[in-house]
Amino acid sequence: MTAKKIIIGCDNAGIALKPAIVSVIRELDLPFEDLGVMSADDGTYYPLVAQKVCLSILRSGEPAQGILLCGTGIGMAMTANKFPGIFAAVCHDIYSAERARLSNDANLLCMGARVIGPELAKMIAREWLSLTFQDGSSTPKVAAMHEIDRVNRR
Repeated sequence: MTAKKIIIGCDNAGIALKPAIVSVIRELDLPFEDLGVMSADDGTYYPLVAQKVCLSILRSGEPAQGILLCGTGIGMAMTANKFPGIFAAVCHDIYSAERARLSNDANLLCMGARVIGPELAKMIAREWLSLTFQDGSSTPKVAAMHEIDRVNRR
């Protein structure tokens, strides 16, 4: 596994899940940066957290991936996918996490603390962090997705 930096963020709805995810990142001995929130009392809106994480990934100058946590993962993914070069996937099961990496080359994982518990979230994160995109039948589809992303940056 390539040691890519992991940028993590959450809102106050996702904060309860963050320690479980950080434990997996540490278990895999991956470098990471936590961009908050740091407390359930912090009412920072999830789009602002997603923005911080996405900009950090894009500006890192190194291969980086991200994990965003909120109540459902949906709002984080919708916001993250507004950033050129970010390909976020909401995953609440191991198979989706596997396909997001192997078939879709997702660079940002989104999960919801109101949808799954910490043990399943750890399994999903471990799977997602352990895989990389596999060249194959999905390659031209991913290339088309990246081309659409490139064209719409203008």
